[in-house]
Amino acid sequence: MTQEWQAEWLTDRSFKHVEKSYLYHKELEVFDIEPHDLNLQHHHWYVRNVFLLDDKAMNEEKIWLHLTADDYYKLYINGEFVAQGPAQSDANHYYFNRIDVRSYLKVGKNVIAVHVYYQGLLNRAYNSADYRQGLIAELRAGDNLLVKTDRTWKAKRVHDNRPGVTFGYDTQFTEYLDARQSERGWTEVGYDDSDWAHAEPAEHIDYTFVLQPTPVVDVYKKQPSHIERLAPGHYLIDFGGELTGQFAMNAHGNAGEEVHILSGEELMSGDQAVRYEMRCNCVYHDQWTLSGDVDFFETYDYKAFRYVEVKGPEEALRPETFHAVVRHYPFDEQSCLLQSSDELMNQIFDICKNGVRYGSQENFVDCPSREKGQYLGDNTIIGHSHMLLSGDLRLYRKAIEQFGRSSFVCGGIMAVVPGHFMQEIADFSLQWPMQVMTYYRYSGDTAFLQEMYPYAEGLLQHFEQFEREDGLLEGVTDKWNLVDWPQGLRDNYDFELSKPIGPGCHNVINALYLGCVSSVNEIRELLGVAYDNRLPKLKRSFLEAFYDEKTSLFKDSEQSSHHALHANVLPLLFHIAPEESVSAIVDMIRTKRFACGVYFSYFVMKALAEAAEYDLIYDLLSSDDEHSWGNMLKEGATTCFEAWGKDQKWNTSLCHPWASGPVPVLIEDIIGLKPAKPGWEEIAFSPKLPATWTSFSLQVNVPTGTIRLRYENGVWTESFPPGIPVIRS
Repeated sequence: MTQEWQAEWLTDRSFKHVEKSYLYHKELEVFDIEPHDLNLQHHHWYVRNVFLLDDKAMNEEKIWLHLTADDYYKLYINGEFVAQGPAQSDANHYYFNRIDVRSYLKVGKNVIAVHVYYQGLLNRAYNSADYRQGLIAELRAGDNLLVKTDRTWKAKRVHDNRPGVTFGYDTQFTEYLDARQSERGWTEVGYDDSDWAHAEPAEHIDYTFVLQPTPVVDVYKKQPSHIERLAPGHYLIDFGGELTGQFAMNAHGNAGEEVHILSGEELMSGDQAVRYEMRCNCVYHDQWTLSGDVDFFETYDYKAFRYVEVKGPEEALRPETFHAVVRHYPFDEQSCLLQSSDELMNQIFDICKNGVRYGSQENFVDCPSREKGQYLGDNTIIGHSHMLLSGDLRLYRKAIEQFGRSSFVCGGIMAVVPGHFMQEIADFSLQWPMQVMTYYRYSGDTAFLQEMYPYAEGLLQHFEQFEREDGLLEGVTDKWNLVDWPQGLRDNYDFELSKPIGPGCHNVINALYLGCVSSVNEIRELLGVAYDNRLPKLKRSFLEAFYDEKTSLFKDSEQSSHHALHANVLPLLFHIAPEESVSAIVDMIRTKRFACGVYFSYFVMKALAEAAEYDLIYDLLSSDDEHSWGNMLKEGATTCFEAWGKDQKWNTSLCHPWASGPVPVLIEDIIGLKPAKPGWEEIAFSPKLPATWTSFSLQVNVPTGTIRLRYENGVWTESFPPGIPVIRS
């Protein structure tokens, strides 16, 4: 749904005549970017409008506010926080939110107050650094336009939140809050804004506004699980587990006194100090200057943390007010529940569930700390897990569409979207049609399949330029060939994976290419599109290039005699491996186990499921090897890690939902529950429970209803949505 507005786009006068930047380009293309105006970074702008509502307007059951801002807004009505957004997107497909605000309004005077933030950094988290800044809004009751942004609105740039250092991958700033400069009560009706300037509409804008297909994030308070006073004016706060959001508190001290807020995912080894200079390259050290009155502290941007250390004047601090303001995509805790007699597996499922919860913001993020980026390859796992855990398919659908639309930069699709950080990873691009098909199997959404189909064809056309005579890809030099990450967990994969890659033809990129072609073929068949099936020829070429008949294993490249785990898992997964090689590949996995990164472990387990090796899947899942989810738990995980252990990567984030592979594997392959027909119109149920499970229960919400399964000492209790056929095997 695109939107035609009667409202005007308001912008701060500092941005009004600044030329907008076009920041899209191929990653390896030479592209000069002018340094950003530092004065316009970390730009906080308050906009407000007081208006009257009569009884007639308030008789409407719903009153809708259409609203968006660039980069981001936080909305208040009559002093009460309402919502924040939008999901980041490109100007030519810019999201706006539609929010029912009826419950916040009253007959008589009302005020809409919006805190607009323009970050100004070029990164994965925001579509920023392009000098597009501003706000547009319309309030409607039925067919009546009640309020719109125009010159009657008041606006002011504020300076009570100053930028500190940048951290992560220029992801965000530390925040230095000065309560002496705050605009107290500015969100209230009675605030005196007579010295504020009237807002200025932009003369020209280049936005195409589209209704955001997902809800705004949930925002709520969370109390600490433990507060310890370490010394006068020095407190350690533990929220009991990793979360995403902001720390908040009150204080009442002397004007000019300072409070330091140190946040982190963990404590220093053997200490009660928070590791705020985090292993994931974030520096979570915010500062707060008090005004002499009762002050409230809350940063604007969010962090990923468990612990907070507060240092300040003892008499000023109010420990009873310490809390977190948590934020993430709406997540129904009851939508998917698993409890088994294997307590380790329960804990693994929980840390994966938590990782997905907090890694799902306005879009999926690879980590909610260092990068805050929605990565295409990560989404193969995150999106799959999120659909099962939440019963909500909208966020995955939006992500798939956003990546498809990135084809305006490169027909081969970008690796991270949204944001203005241009990165391309061939392995990730080739997984996009697989994600389209995963979503389709869960949703049955044929219209979306049709909409995405042209992008799939464009993707193949892009990679076809790298085909040699036998159809295999060689020299895919315009994108990073990843194989796995970090690079130390590639099982000594024998090929030069520099940017651009070294000469020759290697295995993993071609296995993924065959998987991609297979998925596009499925899409064509579902849509009734005639096509030339090149897959049999490509499989023959793959076998001739990489299959080692002496060992019944696959080589890493044509030039190599090495057999990496990665070079064998994908041929098994995509049904390229000949029947006689299956046992050899399974034996290799049994020996090497997870000789890979957490990301690739999803493919290992899914390949074993294709070979019906369920005992081995469960053995890997339930182990406490150095490379295991059990090892994460031994190291104190409350959300799944980026790597198998804290020290197994130089900048490990301790919340990384690409490690949530156990969720779909447990539900689909061990419990054996998956859609037999798209949209769960027919259910496949084929349990492969391990012998150690004496009991388990599962509840999962699907589009056709709620599925409940219970197993107790060999006796099954099942409840499926009425009228939905169940295929058992």
